[in-house]
Amino acid sequence: MKKHFLSILAILCAITTSVYAGKKEQKLGRDYQVRCVAFYNLENLFDTIHDEGKNDYEYLPDGGMKWTALKYEHKIKNMAYAVSELGKDIDPRGAMCVGVCEVENMGCLEDLCREIKDSYNRTFVPILLEGPDRRGVDCGFLYNPELFKPTNVKGYELKAHYADGGVVKSRLQLLVSGYIIGGKEAPEKIHISVNHWPSRYGGELSSRPSRDTAAMLAKHIFDSIYQKEPNAKFVIMGDLNDDPFNHSCAVVLDAKKNREDVKEYGYFNTMWKHLENGNGTLAYQGAWDLFDQIIISEPLLNEDVNSGKWTYWKSQIFNKPFLTVQEGKDKGTPLRTHKAGVWQNGYGDHYPTMIYLIRKSK
Repeated sequence: MKKHFLSILAILCAITTSVYAGKKEQKLGRDYQVRCVAFYNLENLFDTIHDEGKNDYEYLPDGGMKWTALKYEHKIKNMAYAVSELGKDIDPRGAMCVGVCEVENMGCLEDLCREIKDSYNRTFVPILLEGPDRRGVDCGFLYNPELFKPTNVKGYELKAHYADGGVVKSRLQLLVSGYIIGGKEAPEKIHISVNHWPSRYGGELSSRPSRDTAAMLAKHIFDSIYQKEPNAKFVIMGDLNDDPFNHSCAVVLDAKKNREDVKEYGYFNTMWKHLENGNGTLAYQGAWDLFDQIIISEPLLNEDVNSGKWTYWKSQIFNKPFLTVQEGKDKGTPLRTHKAGVWQNGYGDHYPTMIYLIRKSK
C-alpha cells in the first residue's frame, strides 16, 4: 500500500505549488485542485427552548447564562462568519466540510447554515445524530453539496465508565462516508469521523480510561473499514480532550508525529507538530493545549500527488485575529462566548483546525 512519498511545500493563491519527490523539485500549476476539511468546537451552541430530556437549563432565558434570543442570534452570526472563512485563504469556495461539536440539536445547525447562506452566499447542508450526552450536546457535520456527496451516516455509542464506576454518557462518534466530487475526475471515497471524547472531569489521570476507550472505539471503526477497503482514506477529527502526545492518541490509536514513522494501515496526527512548536487550540492556566485534532489514514497521507487522487497536503490552526482576544490578561487566546459567566459576544473557547487535500487534474 505504501505509495511514492511526496511532501508539498508551498501553494499560492493561484494554486501554484512546489513539491519535493526525494531531491527533485516539481512545479505545479492551475491543474491542481485543493479541498479544505475542517473541525470546529462551537462552544455551547444552544437555542433558547428547553429540549425534553436534556440538561439545557443553563442556556435558557432564565438560566445561569441568561441565554436570550438576542444572545443566540449573535452567537449564530458569529459562528456563521467563522465557518464561512474556513479554507478561504486557499480555496475561495471555503471548506468542503466542517465537523462540529457542542451543538444542542439539528435546529441549531439549520439556523447556522441558513445564516451562512443568507450572509455569505455559501451553502452547507447539516448532519446531526442525537446521542446520550448528559447535557444534550452532539457532534455534527456540515458539507458543501458541490464538493462532497455523503452516502452513509452512522453514530457509534461509547460504552465506558469513570474511575468511580459512573457511566460515561458521551457524544456519539459520528461517521460520515461519501465522495469528494467536483471537476472532471471520478468522485473519490472518503470516511470522516467527528468526535467529542469524554472530558477530564475529575482530573486527567482518573478520566484517562474513558478517553482510552473512546480511542479504542475509533480504532475499531477504522480497522473494520480497512478490512473491507485496504486503501481506505479516512479522517478522525474532533475535540479529543487530550493532546497528541497523550495515551489515547499516541498509544491506543498509535497516531504518529512524523509521517515517515507511519506504517501500512497506520495513522498520522496532522496537528502534533503545531503543539510541539508552541501553538494550540485552547488555553488553560496560561498554557496551550491542542485537543482539536485531525488524524488521517496512511493511504491519504502517502498517495502520490500526481496520481490524480486526493492526498494530504498540510494542516493549519485557524487562529485569525477576529477569533482572538486583543487586550488584557487573556490577550492572544480564543475570544469566548462567555468568560466566568459574563457574556463576551465572542466565538468559542477553541480555535478551528483544518487540513488541506490536493490532487492533480487529468
